[in-house]
Amino acid sequence: MGFSVNQNSPEVVTAIQAAVKASALCRRIRAELLGGESILKSDRSPVTIADYGSQAIICKLIRERFPNDTIVAEEDSKELRRPDHSKILEQVTTYVNAFIPTSSSKEVCSWIDFSSNTVTDRFWALDPIDGTKGFLRGDQYAIALALVEDSRVRLGILACPNLHVDIAHPFGEKGCLFLALWGKGSVQLDQNGSNPRAISVHEVKSPSEATITESVEADHADHPTHQRLAEILNITKPSVRMDSQAKYGILARGEVTLYLRIPSSAEPGYKENIWDHAAGAIIAEEAGGKVTDILGRPLDFSCGVKMVKNHGILASNGTLHDIILKALAI
Repeated sequence: MGFSVNQNSPEVVTAIQAAVKASALCRRIRAELLGGESILKSDRSPVTIADYGSQAIICKLIRERFPNDTIVAEEDSKELRRPDHSKILEQVTTYVNAFIPTSSSKEVCSWIDFSSNTVTDRFWALDPIDGTKGFLRGDQYAIALALVEDSRVRLGILACPNLHVDIAHPFGEKGCLFLALWGKGSVQLDQNGSNPRAISVHEVKSPSEATITESVEADHADHPTHQRLAEILNITKPSVRMDSQAKYGILARGEVTLYLRIPSSAEPGYKENIWDHAAGAIIAEEAGGKVTDILGRPLDFSCGVKMVKNHGILASNGTLHDIILKALAI
């Protein structure tokens, strides 16, 4: 089983098309509404009109091309359908119409609800906006999409509309995509999904020369423990705090050396969602890196929405991976 992973396969073409359209929608909303209105979900996380619009576009394009594929996505339209949220639904529909003309609000909700909580032999894992708080702040966010088949991530794509294109010019042009195909390497593309160039991790061999990237939000990672680990390893460079799976992208292109996500001590039993790591992990690995949990176990995306067999995340340039795991075990 498995499809031919190449730049011209229908899966790759559709994934790029979906990510480009969703990214353009998010940029437009960010520019016109300065973040847009948001709904506070039951877990207290905000959902913006961009989350809903992005998911609607991507789910429609995938289901249209692959009607039998499962899409495991973060959002559903339950809150959006509430009468007191009619204005937000109207905004979502208006923005989706710019990319899929003549869409009705009913259709937009139905596309959002193509999402499932059931993992199958072949499914797409989607986070329509990974890093919603970053989006609202005007910082980093990503549209994350991965295809998982027979428990293996075959394809991963990250659209990072607010990420600088060139490592050498961090305040220069923004907006790029990262794409990885299993066994074929990782590339960075422009925000239109064109001009791919191969990327690879930075071959730092000494921990003292490493740079760590970590989440901005304290409830997403144990920052004090990260700092103690840095001290043990004589890592003196300041950590790069960034929202979303864009962290995997900057690791894959050699901008940082380690991505560390030790669960917060306030939530010791916390388990990661598959859509928060599937796309980023394959991009880092295909660029020459290594990704496991903090106990050294491979990431398992086959158990459902939650990665119940894993604890935390360690992504590295590969060379330093075992050294970091040993330090984590101290």
